[in-house]
Amino acid sequence: MTSSNSEANGAEKQALFVEQKSKINEVRGLLGPLSGKSAVYCSDSSIARYLIARNWNVKKAAKMLKETLKWRAEYKPDEICWDQVAHEAETGKTYRASFCDKTGRPVLIMRPGRQNTKSTKGQIQHLVYCMENAILNLPPGQDQMVWLINYEGFNLSHISVKVTKEAAHVLQNHYPERLGIAILYNPPKFFEPFYNMVKPFLEPKTNRKVKFVYSDDQNTKKIMEDLFNMDELESCFGGNNQATFEVNEYGARMREDDKRIPLFWSLENNTGPAQEHVIPNGSLHSSNSEAELESEEEENRDQAVKQEEDSVKLNGNNSTA
Repeated sequence: MTSSNSEANGAEKQALFVEQKSKINEVRGLLGPLSGKSAVYCSDSSIARYLIARNWNVKKAAKMLKETLKWRAEYKPDEICWDQVAHEAETGKTYRASFCDKTGRPVLIMRPGRQNTKSTKGQIQHLVYCMENAILNLPPGQDQMVWLINYEGFNLSHISVKVTKEAAHVLQNHYPERLGIAILYNPPKFFEPFYNMVKPFLEPKTNRKVKFVYSDDQNTKKIMEDLFNMDELESCFGGNNQATFEVNEYGARMREDDKRIPLFWSLENNTGPAQEHVIPNGSLHSSNSEAELESEEEENRDQAVKQEEDSVKLNGNNSTA
């Protein structure tokens, strides 16, 4: 690369940063004065994630972020502790792995075949706890995580459209751009129709992060080899690590993490989310074709959601007729 090209690239990056920062400040202006945990939450990096999720539309990002701040004030996800969700976690259906991927992203392991409760409220609370714990353990400069989903033992009795829709709502609206990639490992044949059914409720960007991996497919196995150190990866995902989930050991680890939460959300904390870096992901402006595609996909998703809601209302009216 010539010095002139290097200088041009440097100037382009600087211009991108300045434009990013300008939009972040515009969102701050729409949010108004913040204090306490809301001020900690709204770091430049956090605001940038909401801007990315809304294609750098300032008003849409500010609206989305305001809704998250309201949700966090009411739901209090940062106050959930291990002992509140231990009963949901005892089978190892969702837990943070002891290893990261090659880029340092925390890994959430999900095993829906180990579902042990019927409570939508309890399952969502447990998922939120796991998300907050993964965020607590993000390394400096990293703001995304990996999901590894193993379908061993999974059958039709484990499928709940209600829980899936509620989980998608919480994750997409209140944890935007936290998912780096989701690996669906050895899903059964009957899972594809279910996935196609819930797919309209997922953001287009989320759909594009989902990868199907099969242990007997060398092409998809390479995805795992590219992402992970195979000696660290658990054997149930094709790795060499024979470790298994042990709830008492994991619970002790989580209780130690819970002790760190107050400092993490302190305004005086130099290592908390307020100190994250601005996310420099790509251009601030989508191409016309990409923007049109996302707009069409979003419109289709909204229509599917409305049809589902109308169907629920119709069924309710019929049942009381």
